[in-house]
Amino acid sequence: MKLKILYDNEALNGFRRAHGFSCLVEEKGILFDTGGDINTLFFNMQKSQVDPSSIRMIVLSHEHSDHIGGIQIINYCEKVDVFIPASFSGRFKDWLASHPNVKLYEIQELGEVCKGVFTTGELGQSIKEQSLIIKTGNGLTVITGCAHPGLENILKVTSKLGDIYGVVGGFHDFNRLEALKGMRLIAPCHCTVRKREIFNLYPKTCKKCSVGCTILI
Repeated sequence: MKLKILYDNEALNGFRRAHGFSCLVEEKGILFDTGGDINTLFFNMQKSQVDPSSIRMIVLSHEHSDHIGGIQIINYCEKVDVFIPASFSGRFKDWLASHPNVKLYEIQELGEVCKGVFTTGELGQSIKEQSLIIKTGNGLTVITGCAHPGLENILKVTSKLGDIYGVVGGFHDFNRLEALKGMRLIAPCHCTVRKREIFNLYPKTCKKCSVGCTILI
């Protein structure tokens, strides 16, 4: 299964970089987060040959502008299911629900959103956030927005479903790097403070994760 990185702080030549994160689970038609603005997201989607009409589901990790800023992409989608943490603001929920092509789901607990795809449920205290879990023949791959609840907490919840193959996304200020030992795929990006150290520590399993990259899971 392929993940296409559509929005990140870093980008390959020909793509646009900006502060934020978004990726597409291509075979499932799932857009995870929408980056910080619609123009950059849309440009990178076109460059990556991603048709908005192929998006059947949008999962938003948390209500920060660098993850929901491109949500106007729903105007280019056909029917789309949108999964948000239940703690999102009423104003944002109402705005989403006002779109006739949107079916809104408010998430609280660990659960399956479609076949082989799960949400951790909203985790954390001050900043509540959900992460996405994809099940493939390799095992479970976790996609994080910023990992505000703590990457170890996210991995602990994920492990309830089985063996973890890899983790992709923003790790924020995660610093117990030994917790990544045994992962067969590590793709830190966006807000990850200790990215260089992670690459140095796990050179064989780390993958570049910037706009224009495709990651196999």
